[in-house]
Amino acid sequence: MSDPQAPWTQAMPEAQFDLMRRILAAPSPVGLEGAMTYGVLKPRFEATTPAHWRLQQFKGHAGVVLDTHPGRDDLFKVMIIGHADKIRMQVRSIGEDGKIWINTDSFLPGVLIGHEVTLFSEDPAAPGRYRRLEGGTVEALGAIHFSDPAQRSGEKGIKKEQIYLDLQIHGENKKQQVENLGVRPGDAILLNRPIRPGFSPDTFYGAYLDNGLGCFVTAEVARLIAEAGGTEQMRVLFAIASYEEIGRYGSRVLAGELRPDAIIAVDVNHDYVAAPGIGDRRMQPLEMGKGFTMSVGAIASEQLNRIIEATAREQGIPMQRDIVGPDTGTDGMAGVLAAVDCVATSIGFPIRNMHTISETGHTRDVLAAIHAITHTVQALDALPDPHREFLDHHPRLDEAGPLAHQGSAKPEGSGEQDAG
Repeated sequence: MSDPQAPWTQAMPEAQFDLMRRILAAPSPVGLEGAMTYGVLKPRFEATTPAHWRLQQFKGHAGVVLDTHPGRDDLFKVMIIGHADKIRMQVRSIGEDGKIWINTDSFLPGVLIGHEVTLFSEDPAAPGRYRRLEGGTVEALGAIHFSDPAQRSGEKGIKKEQIYLDLQIHGENKKQQVENLGVRPGDAILLNRPIRPGFSPDTFYGAYLDNGLGCFVTAEVARLIAEAGGTEQMRVLFAIASYEEIGRYGSRVLAGELRPDAIIAVDVNHDYVAAPGIGDRRMQPLEMGKGFTMSVGAIASEQLNRIIEATAREQGIPMQRDIVGPDTGTDGMAGVLAAVDCVATSIGFPIRNMHTISETGHTRDVLAAIHAITHTVQALDALPDPHREFLDHHPRLDEAGPLAHQGSAKPEGSGEQDAG
């Protein structure tokens, strides 16, 4: 049974929610993750962890890794990975009418219409200096009056090629006005909606829960491990990866460079119970508010999962099993993609409306993930020999015992006698 005073049973403290908001609000589109990694997380790591823990930086991307035991390659290495990069829109071209035509990346075109965004533009006259353009909205049709009947009825959708950014440009030489701002193809555009508390208790919504939440969890696990005195047998690598949204390229570099023995990816998951129109798919019943999720299948290690599940049960932390196919869809694949021999799994939290401006989550699911991972690291640290644990204890289904149908229990005192 869970302790009714346990953190994952309580409302998230205001200071913790504020940290989560700041991490999620950091403008860190794919390839430009420094606002989150260096602007928010690096100061947080420095303020909450020992000075001898070292932050490792990289040349090709703004990902970072906080290392508890720099240089100790003899220790069992556990890498916990969140990813800082956000899906973004990008400028494609500028029309004569001042419309800025954009790529929609991993967004459904229809979910973008009318939303406020921020465009980040590098100053052509001063490369390396960026400006922020606010006040623009994403549009496609202009008005219902200009759409055809099939679009009005919903029979026909909006194509990604129809999406543009409207900066309300008017007057003469509209294209030149935009070009004079220094807007160029490739400039990144982000949705502008920081998270806020939802209507229902312990809920919140906004943009970019995917995957600032994984970074928040990773940072909070680092803080809790530090407060508990660190680890003895575990070299913990708290990783904030890049490029996940375009193919999970950043985490495979981190795994290839640091060669962890175990990987725990932390990423958002789906609330399938609340998802509209997918009942006939018979999806696993993951549900917001019922605890963290743990991936089963793909390359997920049954041995590592066993330790996570046993730890969660012992601590009374609510958990849901998530079935994945040939790919976890997360940075949990980093080890195999980098050709590194390690055990791996993915931890998550069910959210609604993924890849929209109104992604919705539950604070207790996030807290459950934080404490489940923290206790798992401590359980791994308590193993007699972590290296041999995973070498010697692969599951053996040839040793599985028989399971018979138990039948209906006989009512006590029914007077029935067993045959014979």
